Amino acid sequence: MSLLAIHVALSLIGIASGLIVLYGLLTANALGGWTALFLVTTILTSATGFPLPPFGFDPPRAIGILSLILLAIAVGAYYLFHLAGLWRWVYVVTAMTALYLNCFVLVFQCFLKVEVLHDLAPTQSEPPFLAAQGAVLILFVVLGFFAVRKFHPEAAET
Repeated sequence: MSLLAIHVALSLIGIASGLIVLYGLLTANALGGWTALFLVTTILTSATGFPLPPFGFDPPRAIGILSLILLAIAVGAYYLFHLAGLWRWVYVVTAMTALYLNCFVLVFQCFLKVEVLHDLAPTQSEPPFLAAQGAVLILFVVLGFFAVRKFHPEAAET
């Protein structure tokens, strides 16, 4: 299996498990096992992206660095500080922003690789691409807002 295939598989597992974690946040459940799967696969997604061509510092690597920073904070908030006090909302915001970044990249890749979408927005600057990315951003802002408000566990399941 190639590194690219591993990277894509990790990304899809991270997104799927992240959406389950988001559901847990919206229903005030920490979902410890799903959280661990989401955090690990999302960290590995970012890490496995760096050795993929083209090489050099570019927007995907900038997103990878930002994602790793956010995930380091989320891991600390969850496992070191057990979501106590302000660490609860810090976890929600950083984890869900990392999930958003993965979904942002998913939409970008879909418009590159899926022919019907690519035909609608061949340069990723056309209205269909911008509308899709805007809808994903708005969805995550709204769901993130509700997740911060609703997620109040006594302590994280560790």
